[in-house]
Amino acid sequence: MIQKMNPTERRAALSLSVIMSLRLLGLFMVLPLFSLYANGLSGATPLLIGLAMGVYGLSQAVLQIPFGALSDHFGRRKIITLGLILFAAGSCLAALADNIWLMIVGRALQGAGAVGSTLMAMIADLTRPEQRTKAMAIAGITIGFSFMLAMMAGPLLAAGITVPGLFWTAVGLSFLSILLLFTWVPTPTAPHFHAEVEPRIHDFFSLLKMPLLIQLNLGIFLLHVIFTASFIVIPMSLQNLAGIAGSRQWLLYLPGLLIAFAITMPCVIAAEKKQLIKPFFIGGIILLALAQILFWLFAKELWISAISLILFLTAFSLLEAFLPSLVSRAAPPSRKGTALGMYSCAQFFGIFIGGAVGGWLYGQFGLINVYLFCVILTLIWVIIAVKMNTGAIYYGKR
Repeated sequence: MIQKMNPTERRAALSLSVIMSLRLLGLFMVLPLFSLYANGLSGATPLLIGLAMGVYGLSQAVLQIPFGALSDHFGRRKIITLGLILFAAGSCLAALADNIWLMIVGRALQGAGAVGSTLMAMIADLTRPEQRTKAMAIAGITIGFSFMLAMMAGPLLAAGITVPGLFWTAVGLSFLSILLLFTWVPTPTAPHFHAEVEPRIHDFFSLLKMPLLIQLNLGIFLLHVIFTASFIVIPMSLQNLAGIAGSRQWLLYLPGLLIAFAITMPCVIAAEKKQLIKPFFIGGIILLALAQILFWLFAKELWISAISLILFLTAFSLLEAFLPSLVSRAAPPSRKGTALGMYSCAQFFGIFIGGAVGGWLYGQFGLINVYLFCVILTLIWVIIAVKMNTGAIYYGKR
């Protein structure tokens, strides 16, 4: 008999997923317009704009595991509240920033509220093992939806409330999340360690010997280097080269994200059903490379830039869907939480490197050559992906 989630489990999965999504909504709404806005701050240089864009990834990568460990000792709710307050404080600083250095500090503080793994651990506290996969799936779908909503809503809202207004909105979402945490989320009896969601430091070195996990972690690192570096220059090239103002760029993001969503779900389902993850996965990387090549060669052409953006968002959505699933399948069950912790660290570190290196390249060689840098990275990734033994996921060979 197939068991269903009980009311407490459904409430826990939904409420904690909403909190994760509200936090990410506040973080990502500024992304499509951030580089244009930061360029007008006192002391801004391309390198510092890149650091401001990506520094939250560094603080996330460094603090994700310590926050999880602290929550085991002091309780999930207290640590999640602390993380949301840090995020709100960082958003306040960013909203008030009139120079690039204050913006960098604000963005670093936003990232310091690194409670993603703690929220996942609390979901695990409140669900039975046989229902945990469903709960995590709810969280993943909600997070994916929040990213798409943020990318669409940010440019639309900024037209009326400006970019500082988006940061103030993030402050409001933080306090709404704290309210939901204390009024909607069920109270677990006590925190427990869950190997499938929480990392253990002593497992890191053993997992570093697994070739498939190394390739997948390198993949998520490269994806977020490319993604962050691209978003330093995409808003600028759309405005300065293709001739579409920042306030009107939502006209490209909205259809691009809708098309990306419409393509991603059928592709993921088909890949899983027919056990064709590797061809679809490599296809996503090739699509990413094609998008970057078109940006690089035709940044002055509005319609080709629009097509490039659609291809870029579709490829990113596909790869973001495949990678965590592959990591979860490839990792031994007793070390799954550690594997996913390594994956998250690689992801956030990629955001930081993408911002820093992308900003430096923009300052030294111009925005078009940032696209060339991304082309080179995608081609390197194709070579790595071709050598991946994804069959091991299905046939039990590690």
